[in-house]
Amino acid sequence: MITDSWHSDRLGHQITLNRWGEVGRPVLVFPTAGGDAGEIERFGLVAALSPLMAEGRTKVYSIDSVAGRSWLNGDDPRHSAWLQNQFDQTVRWEIVPAIQADTGDLPIISAGASIGAYNAVASLCRHPDVFGAAVGMSGTYDLEPWLRGHWTDDFYFSSPLHYLPALEGPVLEDLRRRFILLATGTGEHENPGETWRMADVLGQKGIPNRVDNWPGWSHDWPTWRSMLPTYLSELTA
Repeated sequence: MITDSWHSDRLGHQITLNRWGEVGRPVLVFPTAGGDAGEIERFGLVAALSPLMAEGRTKVYSIDSVAGRSWLNGDDPRHSAWLQNQFDQTVRWEIVPAIQADTGDLPIISAGASIGAYNAVASLCRHPDVFGAAVGMSGTYDLEPWLRGHWTDDFYFSSPLHYLPALEGPVLEDLRRRFILLATGTGEHENPGETWRMADVLGQKGIPNRVDNWPGWSHDWPTWRSMLPTYLSELTA
């Protein structure tokens, strides 16, 4: 693992970017709500992806879940929504350039589980100029209940479920040339309805997507360690 860290003026504190692998299609994996850039290694996801990295098919990156921690900690939801929007801008204008400096202009695959799935799908939907595909696993796509009634523009423009229905123009045209893969288990703590709702919004805008059900699989790392290698193998074939 190679680690880079810097102070982000957009976020107001340090952010960390970890990298695994030497060559291949860049994959940015967002951690779960409370996770950091090293979470995917501690929970065995990097090991599960090691055969693809050994074949030179993928190069894996991960960052800190800055906004996710704010939502999880119960901060003022207006601040959390602002931070979510700032996090998106940090991804586009700090994280993506760092990845591109390492791999060139290959379209990045975004991926993640739970709130990480939200960030993966949101990053592609807002920035199809740099993200080519997304993999959302066991996604938590609707953060509106966490607003506790404090609706803001920051939240609206960060939430694909809410802004995509009104989206038109060049960004939508770019999105219609991208692909979003949504996977959900049906076991403990899973909520397949959120995945299907996300897929419905994407489908209504003509954005290519696919939903895969994993019957009986739970909202936990063993599920995601099986899902992500399967889908990255497909997307990097």
